[in-house]
Amino acid sequence: MIKYYGADPEYSLQGKTAIITGGAAGIGYATAEFFVKKGANVVLADLNPKVDAIAKGLGASNIGVAGNITVGADRQAVLDAAVKAFGQVDILINCAGIVALESAEIISEEYWDRTIEINLKSSFMMAQLVGKYFIDNEVGGSIVNMASQAGVIALDKHVAYCASKGAIIAMTKVMAMEWGKYGIRVNAVSPTVVLTELGHKAWDGPVGDAFKLEMPSERFAEPDEIAGVIAFLCSGAAAMITGHNLLIDGGFTIK
Repeated sequence: MIKYYGADPEYSLQGKTAIITGGAAGIGYATAEFFVKKGANVVLADLNPKVDAIAKGLGASNIGVAGNITVGADRQAVLDAAVKAFGQVDILINCAGIVALESAEIISEEYWDRTIEINLKSSFMMAQLVGKYFIDNEVGGSIVNMASQAGVIALDKHVAYCASKGAIIAMTKVMAMEWGKYGIRVNAVSPTVVLTELGHKAWDGPVGDAFKLEMPSERFAEPDEIAGVIAFLCSGAAAMITGHNLLIDGGFTIK
């Protein structure tokens, strides 16, 4: 059963420990930064060998674990490091992911497999690992999976990406259904283009300007806007929200 501890107008994460994959940059880093401001301890998992220094930059007690979440031993090392450092894990944020921009008729099997492995399979395996930890230790918890507006609508040259993100949304619903009885909430967030460093590189210019004109917001999202929504979903204020895919798309998908 998912417990309710009363309204929390501060949406506090005080004392919670969150594992954030892909945490050294982009949305993952913005989420870590937001979580620390809300009182959480963060454990950043990333391929970047400097991830521990990046985590320490958010506060001396935070840690980073360098590794590849497509590898089971590396996933286990992240969970073990989190428990060792903070005694308990309360939250998992699956942010690690890639984009392979190829049309359906020419995308290679290698690109397809790599996209599905990193975006979908690794998110599932990490969620399974942490979910089993929550169940075995009877601690409940919250998981947020990074999906995308591309999991809800079709985008040109995004066939593998759309497939992986749509599957993440379906996966999220099943986990929420199965694990609610253990006090575990599982949700997904689906952003539009986010102006991370990579977002700027890909979308600054005429193509991005034209895309924005198709959006009611007429702009793309900032990383901290996504982080704020993720923090809300992990807070006590969202205790009755599970199995939900929350679109953060400036209204792009309403048409």
